Amino acid sequence: MPHSRSGWQWQIGWSSPEVRDYNGNVQKVGITAEVVSCLISKQFPQWAQLEVRPVELDGWDNTTFRLGDDKSVRLPSHETNVTQIDKEHRWLPVLAAQLLVPIPRPIAKGRPGCGFPRPWSVYGWLEGEPAALAGVADHDRLADDLGHFVAALERISTEGGPAPGPHSFNRGGPVSAWDEQTRATIDHLAGEIDVAGALEVWEAAIAEEWDGPDVWVHGDLTGSNLLLRDDRMCGVIDFGGTAVGDPACDLTAAWTMFEGASRQRFMATLPFDPGTWARARGWALWKALIEIPGRPLDDPGRSGARFGWSWDASGVVSQVIADFRSLFP
Repeated sequence: MPHSRSGWQWQIGWSSPEVRDYNGNVQKVGITAEVVSCLISKQFPQWAQLEVRPVELDGWDNTTFRLGDDKSVRLPSHETNVTQIDKEHRWLPVLAAQLLVPIPRPIAKGRPGCGFPRPWSVYGWLEGEPAALAGVADHDRLADDLGHFVAALERISTEGGPAPGPHSFNRGGPVSAWDEQTRATIDHLAGEIDVAGALEVWEAAIAEEWDGPDVWVHGDLTGSNLLLRDDRMCGVIDFGGTAVGDPACDLTAAWTMFEGASRQRFMATLPFDPGTWARARGWALWKALIEIPGRPLDDPGRSGARFGWSWDASGVVSQVIADFRSLFP
């Protein structure tokens, strides 16, 4: 099984029954359609006749199933993700009322049962296909759509909103929370990546601090969470990592999905200071680095296919370094 010296590597495939989180904990074992059907039948009998089927592209913090044509069921894959349920039920309706792009609508909360040990949720189903599956024909247009979504999210009042923490995997907090892991991974990949360049990017990222007002962050704006219809963004899903804090974590698409004119369009929509973009490069670097160790080149994580990236993980690292060096040769 893949592993690294820092002990954090996880394994995931398109339909893998086993996934490891940031701490190496096994998730997703035994979370099946049969279990979901049992939970629905016992707790929400009005929906018992609806078909339960897996989604085509699943995550790892939660396991998601379709429920009929207009609902979905989301079950935390590990105990650490349970706190996201109350957060989403509390805040998604607030955010949805102020966003033009649809986001998930919480409908009901479920209790442990049928052998499943954690609370779970029912949501309204959002139409559209994840960008990671659909592919992106016009990156300039997606850059505009995503940039305007991020800008709208950041304009929403943060009063009472959740501070960054374990529930958000520190999204919205300082990227330096991943300093030890990032340095260990860079060291582990000596000979495979530009170690000096990666360290330059990382040192620049952790040297900067956010001193602006807290803003809402989604926490994981990647191609698996952006829904498209006719090549336009028509929905954003998976707000498990949402928090209020530093916006840098929501800017990684600049290097994972965009380049050239589309990158400039995305960045122009979000005119942050250079320090914020430096931290955002750090987040993009971290996200790419942790997909590399121990994975074959065609692995959906390392290849970037799982996330709808425009490059494989090593390519994202190179994009981040090249962009940094174009500014600081």
